[in-house]
Amino acid sequence: MLHPRRPLAAALAASLLGLAPAAGAQPASGRLVLYTSQLDADAQATVDAFKVRHPGTDVEWVRGGTNTLIPRLRAEFAAGAPRADLLLIADSLTMETMKAEGRLLRWPDAPRGGVPAAHVDPEGHYWGTKLITTGIVRNRRAPMPVASWNDLADARARNLATMPSPAVSGAALVHLYAIVQNPALGWPYLERLARNGLSVRGGNGQVMQAVAGGERAFGMIIDYLPIREAAKGAPVEFVFPTEGVSAITEPVAILAGTQNEVAAKAFVAFLLSREGQELASRQGFLPADPGVAPPPGFPEPGAIRVMPLDPKRALAEAEAVQRRFIGLLGQ
Repeated sequence: MLHPRRPLAAALAASLLGLAPAAGAQPASGRLVLYTSQLDADAQATVDAFKVRHPGTDVEWVRGGTNTLIPRLRAEFAAGAPRADLLLIADSLTMETMKAEGRLLRWPDAPRGGVPAAHVDPEGHYWGTKLITTGIVRNRRAPMPVASWNDLADARARNLATMPSPAVSGAALVHLYAIVQNPALGWPYLERLARNGLSVRGGNGQVMQAVAGGERAFGMIIDYLPIREAAKGAPVEFVFPTEGVSAITEPVAILAGTQNEVAAKAFVAFLLSREGQELASRQGFLPADPGVAPPPGFPEPGAIRVMPLDPKRALAEAEAVQRRFIGLLGQ
């Protein structure tokens, strides 16, 4: 759905966030279209906060999963009429593909604040805005505790575990690649999960519903959903497995054909600024900038063990990995 800017919402954001235009900053203006995989409320809050800094802009956003937005964008490219100025989506692997196709604007001098170089494209085509990990959500009434990915393959977890479909969720796809590349897990682990009755369903939201509602006891899931819901009283907990978690950085990029480069760059700069990173933390996400305090319920970034991922290998093996996964688990 396309959401026009709402002046009242922007004014409310200014009041709640205590923001005012930065002294000496040149405000952006004009129309922007953002394609994002953020949840609706988070996308609106992000746009509202940006609007406070740049009230002359008119920002519209289109929300969908990464694997929905990218085909839509490709169709627009094919028709010669791309609508988006900006992408804010789940993973850097997708951005790498878009970069290789020449679809992203290069901005090597983008101000990245305290965001580490490891979270941005060294050539300046996209920039990570958060650190979103995939671990295990456990229903507190589950028949056993979990500490390891291998616990999901335990006989006691038979037919009790679920995960989002890599065909729907960009984070799930990155998680699949990380498992395949992990010598301690790999395809033997996925085969054990299949034999143990692992189910695959929709996106992370569906996994959250299944575990919180008691339909399943365990799920592979992005961190912020169970952490948020647990804070609201849901009978769930999020576990960082001992082998480590996979991670995405929710990168932002400017489309090469943007009609408003000045405003698009201002949007990127806002997300990477300390103000933008603090907004991410208030929204319940682990900021990409390790100098910004994490939200309640999260460990310090340095305490999180991330499973390594070779993006070039992942892209080279993408079709084979996805085909084998479908053959193993059906989706």
